[in-house]
Amino acid sequence: MDFGFPVRSLLIILTSFPFAFSYGVPPSPCASLPQAAHHLGFSKHIQYDSSSLEVGTLNLTGVTGTNNYSLCRVIGTIAYGTKYNNTLNFELWLPDSSNYNGRYLSIGNGGFAGTIDYETMMTNLNGGYAVGGHVPIGCDSGHPVTSNDPSMPGGYVEFLNNRDETLVWIQDSIAMFTGPAKELTTTYYSKAPKKMYYFGCSTGGAQGFALAQLHPDIFDGIYAGSPGNYYSHLILSFLWNGLNSNSTESFLSQDALNFITNAVVKKCDTIDGVQDGIIDDPRKCDFDISALACSGHQKSIVNNATVCLTAPQIANARKFYSGPKNPKTGESIYPGFVLGSETEWLQQETSLYLQYGVPILQNFVFKNLNYDYTKFNWGSDVDAVDRTATPLISEISPDLHAFKKHGGKMIVTQGWADPYNAPGWPIQQRNEMHGIFGNELADFYSLFMVPGGGHCGGASNYPQMPGTYNLLSERLVPWVENGAIPEDIMASNPADGSNSTRKLCPYPQEAKYEKGDINDWMSYICI
Repeated sequence: MDFGFPVRSLLIILTSFPFAFSYGVPPSPCASLPQAAHHLGFSKHIQYDSSSLEVGTLNLTGVTGTNNYSLCRVIGTIAYGTKYNNTLNFELWLPDSSNYNGRYLSIGNGGFAGTIDYETMMTNLNGGYAVGGHVPIGCDSGHPVTSNDPSMPGGYVEFLNNRDETLVWIQDSIAMFTGPAKELTTTYYSKAPKKMYYFGCSTGGAQGFALAQLHPDIFDGIYAGSPGNYYSHLILSFLWNGLNSNSTESFLSQDALNFITNAVVKKCDTIDGVQDGIIDDPRKCDFDISALACSGHQKSIVNNATVCLTAPQIANARKFYSGPKNPKTGESIYPGFVLGSETEWLQQETSLYLQYGVPILQNFVFKNLNYDYTKFNWGSDVDAVDRTATPLISEISPDLHAFKKHGGKMIVTQGWADPYNAPGWPIQQRNEMHGIFGNELADFYSLFMVPGGGHCGGASNYPQMPGTYNLLSERLVPWVENGAIPEDIMASNPADGSNSTRKLCPYPQEAKYEKGDINDWMSYICI
């Protein structure tokens, strides 16, 4: 029998079906949840298995620690697509009733979204949340990572050749499994979650924007870290940096990159009033990279150490700072990187464009595995990307009126030294939103820029910068449930093992040192 209908039709049904057991039915034991799930009315398209686990028995490879609470673990699959020939896998972890905080949390994905982020799931399970997810937690976005192996140009990537799977990757997967997950949570506890939250970074940050824009009624609170929500142009940034570095003369070795960052920090460290090896806002740094140019017949490398930069290297670095631009109009295609982030550029030069940019161009945009990416036209080919890819993999509308009307709140973080996402994009989008909402934007949306911050945490060249942002229970939940607009966020747990903490401030505010220990976040105010 043909059960085919478009994936978005399935999403609407899943999130709007009037489930009978949401009204005070006694809790279902874990073992009976699959039977209870038949009340969903989609048993042919959604399958579940469940098991009870005692404290300390959920030991997963690559996950720090284990479950502090007993739980019900639900593993599910959802058939989707025009002919239901695709499946999406997800997990739902339900802590015992005595440790459940009454809230549901979905976790997002990273990269091509092919694995489950068990680490983040475990952390939040131990915080009392009912947790479900998808690469960063829970579901695999419908395409296991093993099916996507673009190990070289010309590689076939299955999900980029299937429109339903492409849509599910960023735009629809979280919404797809959250409907059933919410109802299973309601059945298990005999009470609907009091609030619904989402937590994602990188591709998960893009999924957060997709939820706010395309599925605005599902979540009350959304965290989107290091958001790749302009994905179609983000991969063009990768291509720009990779192609410009693809010659012996222009290539910047790791030693050369470190050399630049060290010089930048030496020049601009104290512009924020504190000598701590971190530049709070790199845009205020007036460093001119030409100061590092080799003079006369000076060699750039002496005793295996970079001592100056050649003219092609300086030209390449300037292209990193400028970002790709349309040669006809001069219009920015994606923002460039900032001073002080250079140490993190090596993957941009060597691998990111091959891992992400080339597969998307060959498999998705041009449908030609022989497409010569080295001849990418930064005018007409960008137009082709915007016609084919942008509508399906980018979520860039600044109009969040529906999310605001729902009462949703959203926190975004972005590291200034992020090695993948140039930090200017979240600022640009926030400014576009402010143009629509004015000062009312702060009522439901807040961007926090992280000095010395990397991608979804710390940056390798700033180990003294705390890389854990205490924002879910400490800031997002109070904002959603009590109307407490976040005035700051504490960052903790730096990679260097110290106990230092830092204050993050809502953009455009910055942390200004007042008095006391410079490694204590309480020594700063947001102004």
